[in-house]
Amino acid sequence: MNLLKNIYEDAKNIKEKDPACRNILETILLYPGFHAIFFHRIAHFFYNKKRYFLARFISQISRHLTGIEIHPGAKIGKRLFIDHGMGIVIGETATIGDDCTIYHNATLGGTGKDKYKRHPDIGNNVMVGSGAKILGPIKIGDNVKIGANSVVLKEIPDNVTVVGIPRKSIEKR
Repeated sequence: MNLLKNIYEDAKNIKEKDPACRNILETILLYPGFHAIFFHRIAHFFYNKKRYFLARFISQISRHLTGIEIHPGAKIGKRLFIDHGMGIVIGETATIGDDCTIYHNATLGGTGKDKYKRHPDIGNNVMVGSGAKILGPIKIGDNVKIGANSVVLKEIPDNVTVVGIPRKSIEKR
């Protein structure tokens, strides 16, 4: 029952955040970002039950259908909005807080240097711009905005906007 509530909250959130979306039914039927989250929540359930093959199978079907790759081990909070999601990659040990937005071609990935915890932890109310790369086992604070095409390799505190390669803080709110 909790799974259905979370899925409904995801759809409702997308409808509220996307001015092009006319109703929740449109979100459920037509939004690949919603479909990716829907499939992820199912795959993550099986991953937690140690049904790794089934979890990966579901995540690969989702990737094929949506162009969004979310490892079933990733932990995703409530009301994630994936906008224009093509090319998004979210790694196995990544965590994403509540009320986040991720735009197309963004990566929450590893650097290849770490063994166990390899991917970033994203706080609540974080916006990840198009093409941004957040790499390694780093923490991104709450209320952070990461500009398009930024490369983030170091932790970011709460309430900061960062842009560039490598990232530079431009504003503290």
